[in-house]
Amino acid sequence: MRASVPERVEQGGSDALRDPLRAKGRPLVVDVDEVMLPGSAFAADIASALSHSFHAFIAALAAAFGSEARSARAVDASGFDSSRAQFDHNAVTFLLQALGEGRPVYLCSETYPEPFVSAVAQHLGVFTAWAAAPDGQSPAARDEELPPALGQGFDYVGSAAVALPGFASHVARPARSEPATPARASMRSWLKLFRVHQYAKNGLVLVPLLTAHKFSLGSAATSLFAVIAFSLCASGAYILNDILDAKADRAHPAKRHRPIASGAIAASQAVGAMAMALVSASAIALSISLAFGGVLLGYLVLTTSYSLWLKRIATVDVVVLATLYTVRVIGGAVAISVPMSEWLLAFSLFIFMSLALVKRYIELASQPDGVVLAARGYQIEDKAMIAILAAASGFNAVVIFTLYISSDTVRALYSHPQLLWVGCPILMYWISRVMLFAQRGLIDDDPVIFALRDRVSWFALGAIGLIMLAAI
Repeated sequence: MRASVPERVEQGGSDALRDPLRAKGRPLVVDVDEVMLPGSAFAADIASALSHSFHAFIAALAAAFGSEARSARAVDASGFDSSRAQFDHNAVTFLLQALGEGRPVYLCSETYPEPFVSAVAQHLGVFTAWAAAPDGQSPAARDEELPPALGQGFDYVGSAAVALPGFASHVARPARSEPATPARASMRSWLKLFRVHQYAKNGLVLVPLLTAHKFSLGSAATSLFAVIAFSLCASGAYILNDILDAKADRAHPAKRHRPIASGAIAASQAVGAMAMALVSASAIALSISLAFGGVLLGYLVLTTSYSLWLKRIATVDVVVLATLYTVRVIGGAVAISVPMSEWLLAFSLFIFMSLALVKRYIELASQPDGVVLAARGYQIEDKAMIAILAAASGFNAVVIFTLYISSDTVRALYSHPQLLWVGCPILMYWISRVMLFAQRGLIDDDPVIFALRDRVSWFALGAIGLIMLAAI
């Protein structure tokens, strides 16, 4: 039996606990499965396990090629998540009583690896030592490796199928505690899980309907179904992201209140909700057209890649965010079978690149000096450069809009294209205002969400819409 004796013991202070060789009581050996509640999974669920494997693979590649870069998100090799662990209250009380009697208590396992057993032992802090069997055989059954403290005899609490040496004996454990019945998730928790408040972003799907002047009832209905499909698909992606980031979210001052991180909704329930959202989105998308289904699939693949990997690469993350917004516009054009305007495509990429950079600027501005933005790869010194890039991208969008007004495309769509010039100063004012508010710390997180709640932004959008209608 290989064990790692801790330098200090949290419970008790006698010499017997500090030195198993001088123990006055018969040692007690406990299997890991006896201290946790049935069905209490310490390891992450399937999605988290896939993420863990993915990051381990990337880390292995980086090490193989001598890369000095490291993932900003540390991977716990033990697989133990203390925030999700559920321990049997009766079993822990039993162990404390044994310690109070002067008996050394050992933790062992025939199924879990040594890093996991060590993490459990250190978390509970009541064990004299711990051990794990790499070959699947309980350490308590291999008398040739037992430490001298157990060689004189010990009691074992664990599976009755484990064969013990002649000087050891099985001991019945106390009755198991029943896990607390989780409270039923509220409607508010489910709405937060699906991030319904983010659905307004999918209104971008309607943009081609307006710019192409397709105001028929059939086109409008198709566009609305496309919005629903994108909303459900986005919800599925959001849920997957929350499942993968649950551990990191619990350490975040704001994100720890998310339904999965806070425990309001179980991960297993979230997986079911994610599947339902994605299946529904696929059914609606395919009912519109196969081409629209392909666009939605591309959106899902890109946003999933963003959640798993791309969001951790500086500058790549904002390009992907801008692309995800633009894909919504492309999807709207494909849904109603109108050509995607190159002017609209270019304008969308630059304006959304600006907003994505503003979002990163806000996140950096909220960090203490010298801190690296967690899981993003940015440093506080990058803030000034990000602000410059955000302003440049925003005003490049204005330039594209002015070039669009002078193009032949506008003359074919509008009777009075010169009226569109009035929209330029409004757009310049709105971009400048967002940058100024971000600099002053008046925008909390996402500038898109800020714009949806800001009356001035709505007024600017409405004014530009009226100008475009007047120019037709």
